[in-house]
Amino acid sequence: MYAQIRAREIMSRQVACIPADATVAQAIDLMMDRRISALPVTDRDGQLVGIISEGDLLRRSELGTERERPRWLQYLLSPGRLSAEYARAYGRRVDEVMTREVVTVGKDASLAEIVALMERHQVKRLPVLCTGRMVGIVARADVVRALAEAMRAPTSAAPRRDAAIRCDILAEFVRVPCIPAAQISVMVLDGVVDLAGAITDERERSAVHAAVGTVPGVTGLHDHLILIEPLSGEVIFVPDEAARQEIQQEVRPGEAAPAANASTA
Repeated sequence: MYAQIRAREIMSRQVACIPADATVAQAIDLMMDRRISALPVTDRDGQLVGIISEGDLLRRSELGTERERPRWLQYLLSPGRLSAEYARAYGRRVDEVMTREVVTVGKDASLAEIVALMERHQVKRLPVLCTGRMVGIVARADVVRALAEAMRAPTSAAPRRDAAIRCDILAEFVRVPCIPAAQISVMVLDGVVDLAGAITDERERSAVHAAVGTVPGVTGLHDHLILIEPLSGEVIFVPDEAARQEIQQEVRPGEAAPAANASTA
């Protein structure tokens, strides 16, 4: 369901914009007044021509934070880049300091496309265009709100058979490449999952727990997975005392038991 959500469904339609010929001081006042971190910039025809954000205002001469490069490095950089940096530090108009290359999306863009663009371009918001005109803006907060609604969505309360739950867990383990499915055994009783076996990286434990949590009908989880150093085979973490004693009993007489941390997971 939520994978089909489009930009038009989560975007903010009342977008504060600022004209390109406005002053930087006016832009700052508007951002502070609206408690937002960026403003789309429009020309006299209302067309999107850029965006001004807090990031564009970090290196300012008024703060003494303008970028200062060694003279020899300035000779290696293009005049255009140096000019843009100077204008951003000393410019008084919005169009002198704004970012002109704006990443945008269409109103029918999916959540997957929106998130991919935000990650690829390291931006926090995307103006939404329709026939060349801006009709809204999607910010990270809008994506998080969609996530909150998805997590609050009611799930099936119908009880499931333990065998079906176990089958789904095993299928998810196999589907996720980072989970060592062959090293983990799964038992389910009255919806409570018991895991036994071994992992070779503690981060795998979080993935295993997350995979179990995706399966409907799970009501609890008991983790007995031990952590083994992959090169030496040394047991370096055992989640409970009972499992630690069991491992020690498997050691042959006269043979030193492997080191184990008996802390509770």
